[in-house]
Amino acid sequence: MRNVAALALVLLLAACGDNGESSLGGAIDFEPNRPTLGKETAAAPAYSGNNPLVQEAAERFRTGSDLHRKVIIRTCGPNGGVCHNQKEYPDLRTPGSFLATINAPCNVQPGDFSSVDDRCELLGDRFKFDNQGFKEIEIGHLQYIAGEHEDYKDGNKPDASSPGLHVHLREAVPLDREQLHAGGQFIRTFVNDQQIVEDLTFATFGSRWWILEGGKHLVAEVRSYQVDRINELLAVGIIQGDVNRNSVFGARASKPVPLIKPGKPEESYLVGRLRGLMGGEEVPGSRMPLANQPLTIPEMLALFCFIEGLPANGSHPSMSDAIDYKSCSYTADPESLNLLGAGVTWKGRVSKIFQANCSGCHGGSEPPEGLDLRNDEAYGQLFELSKQKPELRLIEAGEPEASYLWLKLIGDESITGYPMPYNPLTGEGKLREGELGDVQTWIVNGAILDE
Repeated sequence: MRNVAALALVLLLAACGDNGESSLGGAIDFEPNRPTLGKETAAAPAYSGNNPLVQEAAERFRTGSDLHRKVIIRTCGPNGGVCHNQKEYPDLRTPGSFLATINAPCNVQPGDFSSVDDRCELLGDRFKFDNQGFKEIEIGHLQYIAGEHEDYKDGNKPDASSPGLHVHLREAVPLDREQLHAGGQFIRTFVNDQQIVEDLTFATFGSRWWILEGGKHLVAEVRSYQVDRINELLAVGIIQGDVNRNSVFGARASKPVPLIKPGKPEESYLVGRLRGLMGGEEVPGSRMPLANQPLTIPEMLALFCFIEGLPANGSHPSMSDAIDYKSCSYTADPESLNLLGAGVTWKGRVSKIFQANCSGCHGGSEPPEGLDLRNDEAYGQLFELSKQKPELRLIEAGEPEASYLWLKLIGDESITGYPMPYNPLTGEGKLREGELGDVQTWIVNGAILDE
């Protein structure tokens, strides 16, 4: 037994000696293949002026990475799964996804068709019936209205509100009839792997089709067994040339604007949504960011100078490149980039918005949460603590994201109860986009009573 123990001790000591590692085969032959970090190119010329707004921008937002981390993430997607962080288009949560907005189309996934800008509309897919000789026609918009199928007889026919698949076309189908049984073909132009342009039918739907409004409005009957097929058709992502349904096919009027256009911040839709204007025309939808503070002048300047400095030749920019404030044309008058605006006051505008949309419930002897928007004391009540969320005031001057009433208006996830305004008959309700924008501007500017 002693001999066995002694032998084990000798072997253990041998393994711990200088040759222990070499006895296992020596060093592993391994060359790591790690990604290389982008290196900053030649530094941009330093800004030498004395404008404090430009100096602040140059100090805080030296590179594109600084702009993304300190501005874009803070205002547009601070939390995962909300806003432009893995929820809304465009996704801005990473530097790569932010760069992907360069020359990317806008309004790809609108929550409300009325918020789509004509300048974002693309050339629509095209439609035709099989076994019919007419040329395919551009699709303006389509809508599926769910409901029980109706077997139209005795001269009856569907209308604009009837259940079915509604397809609105740019031109009328040249058919002298009210209905037909046919397969509707959805056609798109593709460029294949050999760079050959092809017109391909990518989806079809067979049914009885009604021809309305002189041939520009088609309605396909959808029976219960066809509902899944309709959902598949809608999931394909049919491109509609008149998404906002205003009879203007935007891509035929002008070239669609991108989210970010290199060298042209004022022709970039992303900037237009921040300002509420683009090319002197109003941009539909609420001004962004919706639930966070608007960008300050230095933040706007950094964004404008970043976009102006993007290479126009299509080459891929580096987020580690320095923003060139010295050569940027917007450093001459940074104050012009102020987003806050002026002139929206409680008496002049906001009280009228609330009275028109909210006072039907928030008025009288027992208004909900004690908030009476009909009387003269309404303005003072807005600065009191919320009864539903006592840690927040209804209005926190200068801070929409800390104003509980604003969070109720935009339907923020943190609220208690229903978003406002609430229609008890329909279970819905919302201020119009322009009204939301005015309320937001009013809060940011200090929730002023009157000029």
